Amino acid sequence: MAKSSTVQKNASRNSGRASESRMVRESALNQVRRTLILDAARTAFFELGLDGASLREIAKRAGYTPGAIYSYFANLEEIYGALLGESLQRLNQVVQAANASGKRQAASTIDLLNAKAKAFYVFYRDNPKELYLGFYLFDGVQPRGLTPELNQQLNEQLMAALRPIQEQLEALGLGREAAIIETTAVFAQIVGILVLNNTGRIRLFKQNPDTLFARYMDSLIRRLPVS
Repeated sequence: MAKSSTVQKNASRNSGRASESRMVRESALNQVRRTLILDAARTAFFELGLDGASLREIAKRAGYTPGAIYSYFANLEEIYGALLGESLQRLNQVVQAANASGKRQAASTIDLLNAKAKAFYVFYRDNPKELYLGFYLFDGVQPRGLTPELNQQLNEQLMAALRPIQEQLEALGLGREAAIIETTAVFAQIVGILVLNNTGRIRLFKQNPDTLFARYMDSLIRRLPVS
């Protein structure tokens, strides 16, 4: 009886391990398939816009049937939301890395402010299509088709990337409300400069986007209580 019990336990343990192994493999495959769909959607959105990038087109580029995509995403807007969420996550990582690097180097509070704002600016300067993705420019500026919950989640991710700038402004002596106003202004400057640059309109003024951004940050720093 003891031997039989041991055999049963071993068989059960082996079965459990095999089941766990299958689950791990299936999870990895699902992640690969999801990534393929998102990669296909990203190129379709960038080339065709939100209206032109149908589920059928995305499925074709990913090598799947439209029906297979529904196993991972409920609709086109959910795919778009996933792409934007990943973009904002990368943005947050870039800003946080600038923050961590500045602290390791014992940078001054003003240097930290510049580093955080510049990280935000450079991310979108070097990834112009991410800026368009972030502002729903495939269909005006409205988050068409996004659920209120998803829209709020994405907005919170954007605010999280801007929050280090606000916190640094507060560390430099601004009150919370004033810091929010200045953070909004920094954001507006970045977006405005890059839209001018990405559309080529900046050439009308014979200006360099990096220089314009640096000049704005210099003017902001001069207005701060500790400047």
